[in-house]
Amino acid sequence: MENNKNRMQEYWQRNVRILLTLLGLWFVVSYVFGILLVDELNQFRLGGFKLGFWFAQQGSIYAFVLIIFIYVWLMNKLDREFDVHED
Repeated sequence: MENNKNRMQEYWQRNVRILLTLLGLWFVVSYVFGILLVDELNQFRLGGFKLGFWFAQQGSIYAFVLIIFIYVWLMNKLDREFDVHED
């Protein structure tokens, strides 16, 4: 019983670590790149648009969708490791 409780606590801790890491990544892409570093990034161009503008308008959305897929992949992997996956 105690072993199962420890495993579930470890599962939850790893779940939260994954979540916080991915949210941190999204924060960097959307807030830091799109707002704080916009002037520095605008020196470069992507598809004809200034890079800072692109991150503010498109990059954060693309990053969020990519993060969703990464989260699903990592959680499926974690679920299989802890044998809590759906068959």
